[in-house]
Amino acid sequence: MEYVQDYFSCSGCNNRDFKLIYNFSIRFSGVNFSDELIYDRLTDETYQCTKCKKTFTKSQIEETLADYKKRRKSRGQEGGV
Repeated sequence: MEYVQDYFSCSGCNNRDFKLIYNFSIRFSGVNFSDELIYDRLTDETYQCTKCKKTFTKSQIEETLADYKKRRKSRGQEGGV
């Protein structure tokens, strides 16, 4: 069985290689019934092109891959992207 594989590539330079960049934070908020603060620990993931350094969020990449799938299905497997 043959298969077709489409890659996400950088919109700036067409590179397919990315590195994962993490940002860690704590978000504080007050609550009505107490003077104490509550907090959430957050981790943001960003993907950076290894060639031109342009960054993409995970949701941007997922949206692009979903678009590839829609286009592939509408054209059939032989149509290309």
